[in-house]
Amino acid sequence: MATGQRSNTLMVKEASQAMEKFKYEVANELNINTQPIQGDYWGYMTARDCGAVGGHMVKRMIEAAQRSLAGQAASQASSAFRQTMNTPSAQTNVSVGPGGPSVLSSIPGFTQPQQ
Repeated sequence: MATGQRSNTLMVKEASQAMEKFKYEVANELNINTQPIQGDYWGYMTARDCGAVGGHMVKRMIEAAQRSLAGQAASQASSAFRQTMNTPSAQTNVSVGPGGPSVLSSIPGFTQPQQ
């Protein structure tokens, strides 16, 4: 495809160099010979090889996005748990004596006198 006919544009322009590097990394991992590539022109490569590179790139990007989403969900869950544990209703003033917890400790603001 000629330069003027390029229809797939990057959403984040700053990622172009990283995507080019990523493309060559995936090609090397798949043991695809990149010698026929001249400049940025992959037209001398077989469609099978180019498709394999593009397919593996997409697969790895989806895996990375899934890991990121899973990490965010875990972070949000632990944050919500910590927030729940830090609420006043979860922090119960329980003073334990020889007979077990004192009933008076359930009264808000009550502190057991020191003996």
